[in-house]
Amino acid sequence: MESTESSYVSSPEAPRKRSPPPPKSPTGSESLERPTYIRFLVSNAAAGSVIGKGGATITEFQSTSGARIQLSRNHEFFPGTTDRIIMISATINEVLKAMELVLAKLLSEIADEESNEVDPRTKVRLVVPNSSCGGIIGKGGSTIKSFIEESQAGIKISPQDNNYLGLNDRLVTVTGTLDEQMRAIDLILSKLAEDPHYTQSMNAPFSYPASYSLPNYGPNGGGGKFQNNKEDRSNSVTIGVSDEHIGFVVGRGGRNIMEISQASGARIKISDRGDFLSGTTDRKVTITGSQRAIRTAESMIMQKVSYASERVAVE
Repeated sequence: MESTESSYVSSPEAPRKRSPPPPKSPTGSESLERPTYIRFLVSNAAAGSVIGKGGATITEFQSTSGARIQLSRNHEFFPGTTDRIIMISATINEVLKAMELVLAKLLSEIADEESNEVDPRTKVRLVVPNSSCGGIIGKGGSTIKSFIEESQAGIKISPQDNNYLGLNDRLVTVTGTLDEQMRAIDLILSKLAEDPHYTQSMNAPFSYPASYSLPNYGPNGGGGKFQNNKEDRSNSVTIGVSDEHIGFVVGRGGRNIMEISQASGARIKISDRGDFLSGTTDRKVTITGSQRAIRTAESMIMQKVSYASERVAVE
């Protein structure tokens, strides 16, 4: 049975094929032994091969590497994709060992499907907090250029996606052979591990906007952006929500509004401060999508408003 909480299994450290780059400072040296993590995307179909029958493969990978490997649940995806998230946590060396085992497994699955006629250059998409991307880029792009040159891998960082309120992560796509990818990931992770803000977020790996902590009710599946489905965009309704209650609808970091959008399949836009429905002090909440999506979203919004009213009354 598949589980999101895989147990941590320690094991004697096996020799690594490559060493991380020499630390540039004492903090860099210390970061090699501090617990850290890496998150990356995997297709829902490929996730099964990483887990293995009865969890056998993931258990073996944890035992071999000494790292903890966790997956977001079935059909719980990174916003805007139909991909699940894998998080590997341990020391840098252990994380890299586990990462190589997982990527090699995924590569072998692709080769099997394509009768061993597979392009040796593949891609892996790392999930990195926006606040940590600057360290990878470096001044004038100097750091990322040096990583590309040293690893011979392609490295691209996506722009921040403003379609999802509260989404503070970006995708770092690493392209190359397995060896090139691992060299690049080694460099990237060593840089990230020096960032104290990055390490802090390890405690809540699956907590940000709820695309993959929710059931997948959206019509496109997995928190898609919905703009390709005409039926979803053919209707639009604007309702009013009291300015004092709008915070409950949005939620901390946009969590509530993202949850409503994901669960209903509707797109939701809230007017700016001071932009009210005519003759009221209600903010405009525009809901776009299919009739069913609109009804679902409106019902969920009204539940938030009702809850907010009850709280205010109690206080």
